[in-house]
Amino acid sequence: MLVYPSSIDLSTRTLRFLAGHLTAKRRNIGTRSRGLPVARQARLVLAYLRCGDTYAQLAAAFGIGIATVYRYIRAAIEVLAALASTLTAAMKFIRTKAFVILDGTPLPIDRIAADTPYYSGKHKRHGMNVQVLTDPFGRLLWASPALPGSTHDLTAARQHGIIDGLAAAGLKCWAGKAYQGAGRPIRVLFRGSHLMRWKRRHDTTHAKIRCVGEQAMATLKGWRRLRKLRCSINRITNMVKAVLVLHHASVEVGKSSVCRVAQG
Repeated sequence: MLVYPSSIDLSTRTLRFLAGHLTAKRRNIGTRSRGLPVARQARLVLAYLRCGDTYAQLAAAFGIGIATVYRYIRAAIEVLAALASTLTAAMKFIRTKAFVILDGTPLPIDRIAADTPYYSGKHKRHGMNVQVLTDPFGRLLWASPALPGSTHDLTAARQHGIIDGLAAAGLKCWAGKAYQGAGRPIRVLFRGSHLMRWKRRHDTTHAKIRCVGEQAMATLKGWRRLRKLRCSINRITNMVKAVLVLHHASVEVGKSSVCRVAQG
């Protein structure tokens, strides 16, 4: 098998962040140092989540077995997922914003036609429904646990407690037509094809605000592993949480230029 060098478009701070938590985990459980050093294990996990490299590719690149790759990735995702904020905790920060944007995004999964709960009629494919909260500048604030793709966005928002949380915080929220009937905190487009002029102006302004939220969707899908999930559906929520934690760790660097972390 041919092996070639690659890179990961993340800051070195992200690498140090993950390596630090993996080191702490090893120390807490008393694991002996064997196999890959922590820094290389962190690079492996980042290559999996950010670049979407397969187990076979990672095993060849790092000179270890596929089973070891699986074990490293699963352990790291569990460590990161445990660091993710709940909606209640996230609201303490979110309530400082002038308003937020709410939208749902499907994460494609490999399922057959018989898996009806995971088929989204809106998007015409199998997937998992994730609700995303964005600030007025399109920055990703919080992502929900994953639900089957057939779940309606409004149902998902209610089930996660997003609507109640926004109402309790007194926050204004812009959202799409899928959230019609959500209640006062959620502002949506007017329905109908023949609208009064002021309603059309409202919808135009509303659309301009909501389109900023697409930046957060692009940020989430920038982690290529989430573009096509081939793992157990029971692991997807933890994977989303892990990506969110790593994203927030990377943006805390500020305005400094993005370094490229060499793989291998």
